[in-house]
Amino acid sequence: MESLLAALLGYLLGSIPFGLLLTRMAGLGDVRQQGSGNIGATNVLRTGSKWLAAATLVLDLLKGLAAVLLARDFFPYPAAVQSIWWGAAPAAALGAVLGHCFPVWLGFKGGKGVATNAGVAFGLALPLGLTYAFVWIGMLALTRISSLAGMSAVVCAAIAAALFGYPVYVPVLVAIAVIVLWLHRANIGRLLRGEEPRVGKSK
Repeated sequence: MESLLAALLGYLLGSIPFGLLLTRMAGLGDVRQQGSGNIGATNVLRTGSKWLAAATLVLDLLKGLAAVLLARDFFPYPAAVQSIWWGAAPAAALGAVLGHCFPVWLGFKGGKGVATNAGVAFGLALPLGLTYAFVWIGMLALTRISSLAGMSAVVCAAIAAALFGYPVYVPVLVAIAVIVLWLHRANIGRLLRGEEPRVGKSK
């Protein structure tokens, strides 16, 4: 029951559509009516506002972080229980990403989970968050392809959990990686065809 409540808490936090709210408050209309149609920072950037895109990225990251940290505070499991993969923190982590990607308020059509999963990774364990950030920022700097950077980061976070001594988080991070990769299936197709747009350049 505690894990289900933690997942619900994560879902509610994750489903806050910051990209949509910020663009509407800025008088830029519905961000879902342009570009990829999702509510994430990359699509917000297509409005032409770097500040709004940056704010969206930070807020989407923070809601993932908050979900995991609050779940630990609200559901303080004994150490023995914390060592199993279906504890409060992993449940909240999965809930937050699902909430961002499939928010009930928007007909289950949200973002692709990359920034929210960054916050989740930091909340689960600092080394996982740092790995996520290093791969995400590094790949973006090298390729200027947002989707490739995000997908690389989510996969590397799951690998890092296994390598750095956090096997308890491997199942949830693998599940999240599968969700994120599936949501990027159109991007993968464009990458294979050499048609994926780069940040700062028109298609």
